[in-house]
Formats: sequence, structure tokens, C-alpha cells
Amino acid sequence: MSRRPSATVRPANARPASNTCAKAIRPQDRLETALTALERGEAALAFGSGMAAMTALLESLPAGTTVLLPADSYTGLRVLAEEFLPRSGIRAHRVDMADLAAVAAALAAGAGAIWLETPSNPQLQVADIAAIAALARTHGARLFCDNTFATPALQQPLTLGADVVMHSTTKYFGGHSDVMGGALIFARRDQGYERVAHRRHVTGGVLAPFNAWLTLRGLRSLPARMSWHCANARRIAGFLATHARVAAVNYPGLATHAGHDVAARQMRDFGAMLSFRVAGGRDAALTAAGRLRLIHNATSLGGCETLIEHRASVEGANPTSPPDLLRLSVGLEHADDLIADLAQALDF
Repeated sequence: MSRRPSATVRPANARPASNTCAKAIRPQDRLETALTALERGEAALAFGSGMAAMTALLESLPAGTTVLLPADSYTGLRVLAEEFLPRSGIRAHRVDMADLAAVAAALAAGAGAIWLETPSNPQLQVADIAAIAALARTHGARLFCDNTFATPALQQPLTLGADVVMHSTTKYFGGHSDVMGGALIFARRDQGYERVAHRRHVTGGVLAPFNAWLTLRGLRSLPARMSWHCANARRIAGFLATHARVAAVNYPGLATHAGHDVAARQMRDFGAMLSFRVAGGRDAALTAAGRLRLIHNATSLGGCETLIEHRASVEGANPTSPPDLLRLSVGLEHADDLIADLAQALDF
């Protein structure tokens, strides 16, 4: 009876077996390639969360750097700047980014980096990315931009002169409230990129493969979702702007918004995030939020479901948001149903 050759015995003319594991492209690499293309950059780095991405970038700045932060910004950024960046020798200075003269003065005083949120969280303030990028170049400063609210479907800061874009991919990129992640996209694959990549490698803020796969899944529907999100938000903002119990609406799509003209110039649409102030103060805002039936009270944003939150209540011991402000992440439900829910909640 003939015997099969041993698995270790190979004919002399046999081709080497392909190493499929070595050639496989990781989901993280696929995601970074996709994000680089979407933001029109040269390289991207995926992280386990938006805060991990933000921290890696800012803590990679040289010790002694002063970074300018928006007067209105995400709470996590504010806490990072107050409690952690000073340990790395990095100082933070808050500036009204809509005031270009104030930005120029702060740069002239020696700031080495600028962090933008536009539209900002939670008051939806708008900064002129191209104008601030020009100021930054004049003073040799780097410009970073949090593009989470807008996404590259609506706004591409690198094309307007920013050096790095940050995303909490947990939000609109994931799109289904079931994945966490963050990302940085760089205009140039330069020493700044290398410093952050090295820091991620050493400190381990990497994105899990399955989270990268889920985020890639979400990217496939991003343009369609953002179109519906924005259409719903426009209708809701218009409804709230005329309601007797609403003192103010913060939405760049409204012609009355202070940053409307800038937003119209640098965005394809105005996004799905808005906030509004309820006449009657904190108690009235909490009452309205508590009466909602379809809209969920929750802190996140960017998913299919419409979410509302009393922002000051989730900002910790030292909130900076107005006590009467509610932040709304407009989802994909029918706009008529969302407006009906808001109408009955405000009828008290």
C-alpha cells in the first residue's frame, strides 16, 4: 500500500504556500484608509474612543505649548485641559473662535496650536476654519478640528487648511449606537503623525478589530443617513424657533444664527445637532425633557434614535452649559412624529 508523503515533504519545484495571514488587511487598516479618503488627508490613526484620539494628539505637543480651545466645547476636552494637560507641560487658553481678532491676539502671544469644534458642543457655535487656518499659518501654529458633529459628508476641514481632524467615530460614523471608537486624520504624514502613532503604539489606545468592522459598516450608509438627519433637524429647528416656550434655538441652519453665513460657506448642510433653551429656566427644561415619549433622554448622539439631554446635568461638578439648555441629536424617525412629541412635551 502506498503511503502519502509527509506534510513536511515538498516537491523540489513546488511554489511556496501563500501566507494568507500575512497578506490579510486588518479592519483597522481598512478603516484608516477609508477615513483618510473621506477627509482628503494623507494618513489616519484609529483609536478606542474619541477621547483617546484627542488625548493622544494634544499630549504629543511639545512641553511648553499653549493650545487655544473654544469658549464652548465638549466637557471631556475641558476636563482634559484643566486636569491632565498641565502634567505634560501643556497650557490651555479658551478663546471665542468666532472672534478672529481675539484668535489673532492669542496667537501673537505665543500659542502653538488651536483646537476647533465647529459646530461646537453643545451651543452649536461656528468657527471660520479657513480664516483661522490662515491665522495659524501666519504664526506657525497647528490647527486641529473636531469634525464629529458635521462628519466629512458635510464638512472637510483639511481642505480648508486644518492640519488634523478628530472624530469620535462612536457617533455618526458608527451610526447605530452600538460601537465605540475615535480617529485622527492628518493632512500630512509628517513628524506630527509619527509622534502620535508612536504614542498610540506605546500606550495602547488602539481600536479593536470588531469595532473597526462595525464602523466600516456604518460608513457605507453615512451619506444617506446624514441627508435624512439634516432634513429632520431643519424641520425641528424651524418648529422650535417659533414655539412660545422656547427662548432660543442654536442651529446653524437658521438664518438668525450668528454663524449661519460661515456655516453655509464651509458646510454642505447644517447637521443634525441642535440645542434650545426652555423659557422658565432649569426646572422648565427638566420638565420638558421628562415629558417626552418618543425621544429618548440619553447622552450620546449620532445614532438612528433621536436623543435629548439636559447638558448641564451630565457635565459633572462644574457645568458650563446654561441650566435651561437641552441638547438634541435628531435621529431618523419621521419628522412629524418628532415634532408632535416635542409639542406635547412643551405643553405644560
